[in-house]
Amino acid sequence: MIAKQFIDIKSPLTDEVIGKVPAMSREDVDEIIQRAKNGFKIWRDKPLHERVEYLYKVAELLLEHEVELTSLLIKEVGKDQKSAKSEVVRTADLIKFTADTAKNMHGQNINADSFPGGNKGKFAIIKHVPIGVVLAVSPFNYPVNLAASKIAPALVSGNAVVFKPATQGSLSGSFLAKLFIEVGLPEGVLGIVTGKGSQIGDYIVTHCDINFINFTGSTEVGNHIAKEAKMVPLLMELGGKDAAVVLEDADLDLTASHIVGGAFAYSGQRCTAIKRVIVVNEVADALAEKIKEQMKKLKVGNPVEIEGTLDVVPLINEGSADFVEGLIEEAKIKGAKLLCGGERKGNLITPTLFDYVTTDMRLAWEEPFGPVLPIIRVNSEEEAIQITNASEYGLQASVFTTNMHRAFEVADKLEVGTVQINNKTERGPDHLPFLGVKSSGIGVQGISYSIEAMTRIKSTVINL
Repeated sequence: MIAKQFIDIKSPLTDEVIGKVPAMSREDVDEIIQRAKNGFKIWRDKPLHERVEYLYKVAELLLEHEVELTSLLIKEVGKDQKSAKSEVVRTADLIKFTADTAKNMHGQNINADSFPGGNKGKFAIIKHVPIGVVLAVSPFNYPVNLAASKIAPALVSGNAVVFKPATQGSLSGSFLAKLFIEVGLPEGVLGIVTGKGSQIGDYIVTHCDINFINFTGSTEVGNHIAKEAKMVPLLMELGGKDAAVVLEDADLDLTASHIVGGAFAYSGQRCTAIKRVIVVNEVADALAEKIKEQMKKLKVGNPVEIEGTLDVVPLINEGSADFVEGLIEEAKIKGAKLLCGGERKGNLITPTLFDYVTTDMRLAWEEPFGPVLPIIRVNSEEEAIQITNASEYGLQASVFTTNMHRAFEVADKLEVGTVQINNKTERGPDHLPFLGVKSSGIGVQGISYSIEAMTRIKSTVINL
């Protein structure tokens, strides 16, 4: 395969070209998928103890390249030094834990005589077997970690993988994938596809030789893939509008600290970022003031100009900044009270806090993927639950209260995949279940859950 065209990858921090990736054609995609099919026939028959050794080697190699990959993440997706390094180290841990987990997952025997009419001479041996060729599609915001969270469980299960990184993030994602290849995976077991989704996206998700799709990205694209893929099984992590529900008995200092950390880290460019605060009126004034004070501690700037830890950095591209700015301007026009921020320089938007946001404003419902946080005041716990559940999304929510009995009652009523009690919404640790309901996803991720998702049960019934 020789690519005839290439895509320039520009840094969101400097607008300079930092690398190129092939703009692959449909013929290129066909070739890579055919190699994966051939590689799968070899890989699925390798003993598990051999497959896990490849993963251990990749984890070691990843740490050896920590400095290089950290630098690339900063340049390509605009992360600060601390966040970029953390992603590399966390990914190495994820890969090692995936290997450990796979070694301790077992099949099952089911005796037929436990069911009325069954006889003692019949029993079923249940195994998890690989599905085939897995299409793994990763997003820009965690191009290493969210690539590995798909690739490692798929490979250790005996599948072959065709990896399609987001165009912005494809240098970092390809760096990781090449480490997998470097440790000696059989030919074709892991293939890398790069190119514009508008040109090859539909072709690859509807390809007759793709057996499973593992996608992280926007709900809009996820819905489109689900329609196009038809009967192909899916595992999807999509958008969110995660709410922090604050009750009148909450520890407001703790609450404000977690809300600010959850809303503004990496400029809010995370599906699990806190994207709205729903607070009862009794403590709304005090909480708003405490959030505002906490926001003064945020470090804002460009990672290529300022060393160290930064919370708010330039957004990934101009279109993202335009979208966030539009939400801010609409909230102003409709009467929301701007408490701080709201300024823009290039793609850098200062951390922005609005109070008195109402449900007729886009900011109450749309996912900004940027550093803007609305406060929605409510009269009761019941109203807070109603507004939280009215969202099309259902990824995570936080509940802040000092009454644990009440916290569990509220948590049970929230229509989300995960509820955090007295903590910010967040992904991880990576072995915990991670899922969304409604428009936030399909299936369950997390190391053991991902392994199970990318295998199928095969039952062999023995008759003695």
